[in-house]
Amino acid sequence: MKPKFKNMVAWHQAELVMQPALIRIIDQIRKQLESTTWKATYRDVQAPIPGYEMCLEGNGKEVCVNIWELCYQVCFLDYTATHTELESQEVEIDTNLIDEAGEVDWQYLDTKAQRLVAQLFASLPLA
Repeated sequence: MKPKFKNMVAWHQAELVMQPALIRIIDQIRKQLESTTWKATYRDVQAPIPGYEMCLEGNGKEVCVNIWELCYQVCFLDYTATHTELESQEVEIDTNLIDEAGEVDWQYLDTKAQRLVAQLFASLPLA
């Protein structure tokens, strides 16, 4: 789902944290994959919005996840992933991701991305 920002401040905050969140999510997925038998493939998707999808295959099962939805869960407070194309969810930036100097708080970002990806892998179906 495409997020809707309350104001330009929120838009600029999202610009600051979205790319680092994407990088951290991908890195945390790579780390999780090293200790599992799941295999990941990535592909571009165009609907409901352009983005990236990761499909995990293992134990005879396949689970596909929208990477941007994971980023939104890191960057925004109380973000819930839905796939309604006609609606936009108004979002609020997790300002803990931004330090007092107005820069990305890398430690907090890493911790939040790691926790989210760990939850994703913990929820994968068992054989």
